[in-house]
Amino acid sequence: MQSWNRLDWAQLDEAARRAALRRPAQVVAAQTCAAVTAILDDVRAMGDITLRELSQRFDGVALTRFEVLTEEFDATEAVVPLAVRTAIADAAQRIERYHRAGMVQPYAVDTADGVRCERILRPIGRVGLYVPAGSAPLPSTALMLGVPARLAGCREVVLCTPPRADGSADPAVLYAARLCGITRVFKLGGAQAIAAMAYGTDSVPKCDKLFGPGNAFVTEAKRQVSTQADGAAIDMPAGPSEVLVIADAGADPAFVAADLLSQAEHGPDSQVLLLSNDDALLDAVERELAVQLDVLPRAGIARQALASSRAIKVGTLDEAFAISNTYAPEHLILALRTPRGWLDKVEAAGSVFLGDWAPEALGDYCSGTNHVLPTGGAARAISGLSVASFQNAISVQAVDRVGIESIGPTAVAMARAEGLEAHARAVTMRLEAI
Repeated sequence: MQSWNRLDWAQLDEAARRAALRRPAQVVAAQTCAAVTAILDDVRAMGDITLRELSQRFDGVALTRFEVLTEEFDATEAVVPLAVRTAIADAAQRIERYHRAGMVQPYAVDTADGVRCERILRPIGRVGLYVPAGSAPLPSTALMLGVPARLAGCREVVLCTPPRADGSADPAVLYAARLCGITRVFKLGGAQAIAAMAYGTDSVPKCDKLFGPGNAFVTEAKRQVSTQADGAAIDMPAGPSEVLVIADAGADPAFVAADLLSQAEHGPDSQVLLLSNDDALLDAVERELAVQLDVLPRAGIARQALASSRAIKVGTLDEAFAISNTYAPEHLILALRTPRGWLDKVEAAGSVFLGDWAPEALGDYCSGTNHVLPTGGAARAISGLSVASFQNAISVQAVDRVGIESIGPTAVAMARAEGLEAHARAVTMRLEAI
């Protein structure tokens, strides 16, 4: 298979190793950055006028109104097949169960006599969710964003998703959104949707924080608005999809190939990596990829992604984990005979899948974990989406006379050591009053 890049890690110098782990989106970052900056500037300056122009240019749709009407939500019951509605509801229950169990709790502790310190939680006021639908509608993403937003108690939730060719929003996305209690949905996609939610327009309200995955343009738009005073905070870099599989000689080649293709079909800028210490396994997976590609409806997209993907022969599984931790994949599949025994080796990954019976696709849809995960190596320092992502944690301290007598002298000594006399006086005046 000519599009599958086979490498031997031991034969690569340091520069070649860095190149092997470079994401496709990183190669064209400069062009993407410039294009996104122009879009953001235009939306900031002209608002809805620019949104209409860009929807016509990029989506081929002339929209007079962006917001989805109530009757469009109502129509989803008749349009979305019962099997799909049932699956969405089933997945939503599992996602809620997992996220509810992991919710951070407020707490209070007395750090000294008369000094009580607390941590309280407040939902972010207005959040903007982005649900991709460019090459494929993703109602699963509406669940992954909408369920934790509802559990967090956000006052207002806004959702943007690209329009279809007829100017409508995908019915399954609308059904999933309504199931999460989301009633404000706008038919907007790409970097312009991010700009609309970040800056606000006559139609789209300005949001405090933006969430959701997207292509390189969406991810770059999120990055840029997060650095601007009039922009918005963001959840994480969640760009083109990626998976890294570590497989041993006992792995099923068909399963491994299927897992690689399940991510490659997301988009041409997706990337998949296979690491193994067994040449026969690498050969077998390569053959399976060719067989399975022949029957995939999105084979063309997958082939483009495979052109920037790698099969890497390693000397040992320990070396494979060292490479994986450097790469910090969005998804990490351990196709190993004793996968849990290797879990302690994982230092950086968005989500891990243990063993032959845990395809990454389950995490995409219905295992319960969130599929909005850090990409581009951000998993080295950033975690996947959770209820806490939609909340602010606020610290509180209550101090009485006994408390300031107890810890005030410590504050005075430290303030004077730092040369901040006003800090010290704010404490000594109270000590003197006592």
